[in-house]
Amino acid sequence: MKTRYTFGGDEHIFVEVDEEMSLDAFFKSLTMSKAVQNANLPGVIDICPGNASLQVRFDPEVTHPDTMMDAVKKLEVAAGATPDRLTTRIIEVPVYYQDPWTQETVMRFRERHQDPSGTDLEYAARINGYDSVDDFISAHHSAPWFVSMVGFVSGLPFLYQLVDRADQIQVPKYLRPRTDTPKQTVGYGGCFTAIYSVRGAGGYQMFGITPMTIYDPRQEVSYLKDFLVFFRPGDIVKFKPIDRMEYDRVLQGVEDGTWQPRIAEVEFDLDEFKADIPGTNAKLMEALNDA
Repeated sequence: MKTRYTFGGDEHIFVEVDEEMSLDAFFKSLTMSKAVQNANLPGVIDICPGNASLQVRFDPEVTHPDTMMDAVKKLEVAAGATPDRLTTRIIEVPVYYQDPWTQETVMRFRERHQDPSGTDLEYAARINGYDSVDDFISAHHSAPWFVSMVGFVSGLPFLYQLVDRADQIQVPKYLRPRTDTPKQTVGYGGCFTAIYSVRGAGGYQMFGITPMTIYDPRQEVSYLKDFLVFFRPGDIVKFKPIDRMEYDRVLQGVEDGTWQPRIAEVEFDLDEFKADIPGTNAKLMEALNDA
């Protein structure tokens, strides 16, 4: 990977670790983001980590852009010497696959889709070589996912599945974006799952919906009182398929403050994961099951 540095106007530096997503690129971007934060560089206003990149916003009246660029480049060396491991959370996220709300939206926008004759799930299953929608859904929730970025709209997580690269699900976005997507839709585009934190336009394939609120600007949800956004880069997610009855139960619990997401603290080591993917995922699931 050869890191590319560019200016974004007078106030931003864009650091592209790699042109394609990989866990190696994600860890480097996350490590560099932390290095910039810890360096307390004069003039830095904000640091935004991405899937395989990061952006630094700074005040050019405090630090000259060329000086800031040199300082960020020097931090790459220190970041490269940092082990690719972190202490993080594994979180169980319930998903009602093939729910009536996303399926109704799916059918309203078929003229914008690659295959207007079927549903998003049928299309995704077929192009990924699965015999049925149920087999595809099983592949989607059977292995955990890494939160590699939070953004696009407030609180929306991008998630990358912790499987061998050859087993990654790949699904293109719609040919033309929809003008509507239900809040908390579980969607898919490229190699990423995303959870739509708010209702709005979107182009990802729609697979289901979660009753779990992930963004609350009023901070009224019991588990979002400390911060309005639930996910953060580095979180690990395990999707749990649920039916309509369980969906309604969890939704009611979120609304009345009695439901809490299932969470466990775990250690994740990238080298150990690459050496034994099934074994690492089994340990992650064991920690979640013991929570």
